[in-house]
Amino acid sequence: ELARIPIKDEETYQLFQDVENVGLVKFDFLGLTTLSILKKAVEYIKKLHPDLPFELARIPIKDEETYQLFQDANTAAVFQFESEGMRTLLKQARPDRLEDLVALNALYRPGPMDLIPSFINRKFGREKVNYPDKRMEEVLEETYGIMVYQEQVMQVFQSLAGYSLGKADMVRGAIRKNKMKEVEKERANFIHGNEELGIDGAIKRGVPEAVAASLFDEIMDFANYAFNKAHAVCYAVVSFRTAYLKCHYPREYMAALLTSVLDVSEKISEYI
Repeated sequence: ELARIPIKDEETYQLFQDVENVGLVKFDFLGLTTLSILKKAVEYIKKLHPDLPFELARIPIKDEETYQLFQDANTAAVFQFESEGMRTLLKQARPDRLEDLVALNALYRPGPMDLIPSFINRKFGREKVNYPDKRMEEVLEETYGIMVYQEQVMQVFQSLAGYSLGKADMVRGAIRKNKMKEVEKERANFIHGNEELGIDGAIKRGVPEAVAASLFDEIMDFANYAFNKAHAVCYAVVSFRTAYLKCHYPREYMAALLTSVLDVSEKISEYI
């Protein structure tokens, strides 16, 4: 019976590895109802305001009223930000730029949630931001010195040890899949370099050996929690657009939203 096949069958999982090893890529297509809601809301806006050249892609990403909505945690019906826990976080973090929304989206998960207090304290200057190496500032400044994204892990390997982005991505993949034996092999490459692989190593790039070793451990701690920034940005943009419409076109947006949940009575009453 299908229901009884072993869910931990090693040969089946090896098949996934083989597919990846020959260069094929797995794509996840996420079906978001929110995209349909936004489309319907825009249709309503254009119908009710025929003289208004409205385009979602052209809404001002620095709109203060929209960020005030986030800061007030008035985020019922705002994509990814309507849970009670997230509303509490918004009141503490008071996001005022898209980068904050991106980071909160990535951090609000089991594990990295432990980093949220430092993120907030550093944003408001209550905790000092330290960079073990000045070159890390350019990579981590937007997240106040906290390594939040997988792409930041790759950039640190590139700038401090001379990894190519392709090689850095392989390390990122090993970390994400918890292949710690492979990750540990990279310790020597990161610190001392590998001429055969074209890796300079941190020492050659001016980082003391003890600092490089400590930095590698620190990167590994952060990297275990690192999130895909591309994904977080896409979600944050959708979140911002729903908040913008709720703020500036509440009738059109709420009409589209209520239409999308007609078969879920508790959501209708909640949104009303």
